[in-house]
Amino acid sequence: MGQGPAYRRVLLKVSGEALMGGASFGIDKAVLDYVAEEIRQAHQVCPQIGVVLGGGNIFRGLSASAADMDRVQADNMGMLATVINSLALQDALERRGVPTRVQSAIRMPQVAEPFIRRRAIRHLEKGRIVIFAAGTGNPYFSTDTAAALRAQEIQAQVLLKATKVDGIYDRDPAVDPAAVKLERLTYQEVLRRHLRVMDLTAISLAEDNRLPVVVFDLLKPGNIRRVVMGEPVGSRVEG
Repeated sequence: MGQGPAYRRVLLKVSGEALMGGASFGIDKAVLDYVAEEIRQAHQVCPQIGVVLGGGNIFRGLSASAADMDRVQADNMGMLATVINSLALQDALERRGVPTRVQSAIRMPQVAEPFIRRRAIRHLEKGRIVIFAAGTGNPYFSTDTAAALRAQEIQAQVLLKATKVDGIYDRDPAVDPAAVKLERLTYQEVLRRHLRVMDLTAISLAEDNRLPVVVFDLLKPGNIRRVVMGEPVGSRVEG
């Protein structure tokens, strides 16, 4: 008898920067296709997957290019950037035969459904991947926070944070080769040690609602599927 997935419903957060590949901005088609294929393979074993994409590969509210802008205006631009990424991922998934819906927190009915919680849950129950675009729809909130919020709203059992490193370290492993990987830790440890897993609002929201967070390497093929199957991949944050 085959082993089933460890989770019935998950929320996957992928940074916009991950879609750049080796470029300095924009979407690398090879990376986009890779991410879509990884999600497709995970969807085969866990049909209820929600996705939140960042927009940093196109525009980030807190960036040099936004230095002199009004923060609200800059954040609105960043949220629109996530819509571009979401539509790109939808196209890549549907080219692989995966039914997908994009729901936007900023209304734009010509390109995406509005975010309606009950409709999103119904899509998931029917096996459609739902991509949540435009963050929370409000400035001053990151897409990490949007991911934690949407995970709660759709009653996901875990928040999966796909990154460029294989977990959480006590120091930046790109700077310090002696950095130690932390495989299990609590929300309070993340907050107290100021570990750069997700922003503090997102971690606090996860803690308040006892939502486990798994941080893992997106660039290792098969990792999304392994995580949803319950294999010990990356680092896990919980109470």
